Amino acid sequence: MSEKKISSKFIYFFGAFGGILFGYDIGVMTGALPFLQSDWNLSGGGVTGWITSSLMLGAIFGGAIAGQLSDRLGRRKMVLYSAILFMIGSVLAGVSPHNAVGYLIFTRVILGIAVGAASALVPAYMSEMSPADRRGSLSGINQLMIVSGMLISYIMDFLLKGLPEHLAWRLMLALAAVPALILFLGVLRLPESPRFLIKTGKTDEARQVLSWIRKPEEIDAEMAAITETAEVEQKAEKSTTWGSLLEGRYRYLVIAGVTVAFFQQFMGANAIFYYIPLIVENATGQAAADALLWPVVNGVILVLGALFYMAIAEKFNRRHLLILGGTVMGLSFILPTIINMFMDTNPMMIVVFLCIFVAFYAFTWAPLTWVLVGEIFPLAIRGRASGLASSMNWVGSFIVALVFPIMTAAMSQEAVFAIFGVICLAAVLFIMLRVPETRGHSLEEIEKLGAEKNAK
Repeated sequence: MSEKKISSKFIYFFGAFGGILFGYDIGVMTGALPFLQSDWNLSGGGVTGWITSSLMLGAIFGGAIAGQLSDRLGRRKMVLYSAILFMIGSVLAGVSPHNAVGYLIFTRVILGIAVGAASALVPAYMSEMSPADRRGSLSGINQLMIVSGMLISYIMDFLLKGLPEHLAWRLMLALAAVPALILFLGVLRLPESPRFLIKTGKTDEARQVLSWIRKPEEIDAEMAAITETAEVEQKAEKSTTWGSLLEGRYRYLVIAGVTVAFFQQFMGANAIFYYIPLIVENATGQAAADALLWPVVNGVILVLGALFYMAIAEKFNRRHLLILGGTVMGLSFILPTIINMFMDTNPMMIVVFLCIFVAFYAFTWAPLTWVLVGEIFPLAIRGRASGLASSMNWVGSFIVALVFPIMTAAMSQEAVFAIFGVICLAAVLFIMLRVPETRGHSLEEIEKLGAEKNAK
């Protein structure tokens, strides 16, 4: 390893930069889809749903694969591989042959593997590089990067909409290779995480990395703590299995964390992020290709929400924010249906309510789901439980992206969103009844609380 000091700002910026790619590839299809549909004359929600959701299908496997390989190869090396996969998938999608639906779905699955890998690797790397007293705020950088990536993709979609349709959507997809190249070049200079270095016996390198991101008086204590934790985890890996997740002492917390991750996607957020131009088209009759300003509006709301969350993260209980967010989100989906029953309304009303949904999602369920998942699982099962929560989250995202076009083809948009609204309120009820408060509690206290709940 180079003896040259690397600044902590550089480490945290490029450590979280994978979130930009994650967000770009999630958001870019929002603007590309209307042009793709017109260029390839796609009809029916099934094909549209498969093209959109294939990214999430790859992500289901990408997160699980990357998590396991990073324990063997290291966080840094896996982020490099993910950046390469991003570049390859983006370029392949951009040069899709005309009407090659299967080919495009395949390239989107490849991109999804990289997206899923980023979703697992970036939080793990940031958590292991961050000092304990800044872990909450620095974890917010990952969410900020993701929504910034989404906003960048929405802006690029808007700027490229004037091109011929067969060029517009291809360029939108291919341009994801640019931030992927920036990530690759940045990560070449990133150090490996001290935790992985200690786990693999490279204590001198770990001490050097810590000297770049910690005060001198903190290094010895952190080295000792990491070594102790690594020993505990190695013992846990030998004594636990997937079946351990449902053991009595763990069951309550595992069900809580995994179900919250599952609910986050079934609340309908990604239906808005992927299909907002088509939603506006269905509501107003305005061509979807002409409605690309709305994704930009939602992207700005998401970025502002992420910044707001970073400002309030440690000032309010997790449960209170999740209950508030879920309630307002549910009502913003249900109220348009109720209002339409009694009076004629402006077609844009539903879009306004969707913006309210996005605003509250941005500073509650979007960031807090992963804060909760990072805090709620006991150490002995944390790796497997976190992987399960991530996979279930992507399963929910895949299903919503796949079925939303099919549902809107079979019933009114108001009815579809009302269904999502009911799911939001069910999530609130689950938080109230089955999820413990984790803010201000040590991991040991949370684990003890879970064991007590299971004993009842």
